[in-house]
Amino acid sequence: MKVLKELDVAGSATLNGTGKDFFIQWHLTERCNLACRHCYQSGGKSSEMDFDEIRETAGEAADMLQDWAERYGIVFSPSLNITGGEPFLRTDLLDIITLLVERGFEIYLLTNGTLIDRGKAKRLKGLVHGVQVSIEGPEAVHDSIRGAGTFRKAIAGVEALSTHDVPVSLNVTASRLNAPYLSAVAALGRELGVRSVGFSRLVPQGRGAAMTGLLLDSDQVQNMYRTLFSLGNGRTKIVSGDPLSAFLDAGQEEDAGDIAIGGCAAGISGLTILPDGAVTPCRRLPIPIGNVHEDSLRQIWAESRVLNLLRDRNAYSGKCGVCRRWAVCRGCRAIAFGASLSKDRDAFLDDDPQCFASDCPDLAEPA
Repeated sequence: MKVLKELDVAGSATLNGTGKDFFIQWHLTERCNLACRHCYQSGGKSSEMDFDEIRETAGEAADMLQDWAERYGIVFSPSLNITGGEPFLRTDLLDIITLLVERGFEIYLLTNGTLIDRGKAKRLKGLVHGVQVSIEGPEAVHDSIRGAGTFRKAIAGVEALSTHDVPVSLNVTASRLNAPYLSAVAALGRELGVRSVGFSRLVPQGRGAAMTGLLLDSDQVQNMYRTLFSLGNGRTKIVSGDPLSAFLDAGQEEDAGDIAIGGCAAGISGLTILPDGAVTPCRRLPIPIGNVHEDSLRQIWAESRVLNLLRDRNAYSGKCGVCRRWAVCRGCRAIAFGASLSKDRDAFLDDDPQCFASDCPDLAEPA
């Protein structure tokens, strides 16, 4: 991960490491045609930004990144993950994407795939850098999580996109419901010829809160990534943005320090904008830190108490705060928050309960 950090309340930026990537995940709507069991959102109705409001906010984000680039000599690769709910329920979706491309953003579209036909796929060609379609396992498993008939509709969407040479990735949310079938999804991705198959962990938020008992334990998470990464990378890559997946790379002997240079993106290299303009640290951490209708993105990035705590190693509790990999990992802050028994507002600073690191300091009280 490449990192940007802006700290002073005046809004100027302090860059650490060699970072130049900054992404915004933009939820255009909470409306969805499905009601997936594991969704980190609860669904329901919410006000939505209209086209002019989206234009204004996109312009502000683009200007902010351009200003940072000019001040600090950094060439950014700004990207937007566009999603929902289900983004294709916005009748102006393609107009919005065109606007965002014109403002210089690389666009990645995150969708359940069930509403994509060849006509929509044709219009996306050359417009987006990629489309991510969610697949949870073989047909019976997928349908048990996302609804009857959704597997075949999603696969039809993938095939429509591939027909028009739109880069496609699959993404899986791993839990005990589908853990035995993850290798089969990787094989399906290769069969379909997609660019990559990505894996993330269930976050017990929204409807997914009812599935807390189906979270993988730490050993299961470790075994999952070992198995998946052992499959090798051919034309279809096996990927994960999960900070814990990096633990399977070469070990780190020395403490990486107190400045985040990778790992969890929350507070470090991105923001999430919700349909009503609320801003959160990441798409799965439901803690409002501002609203674009009232606050500038620059001000939120610089002044948010939550973001500044996420950047402060001393604010973390338990093993995460003293782990030598803090700067390159920090676990998943959304899972730490969602799995917390206390549900305290600052529970996002707790340990990641699924961490499988065997060399973290033992913080248990002496007998």
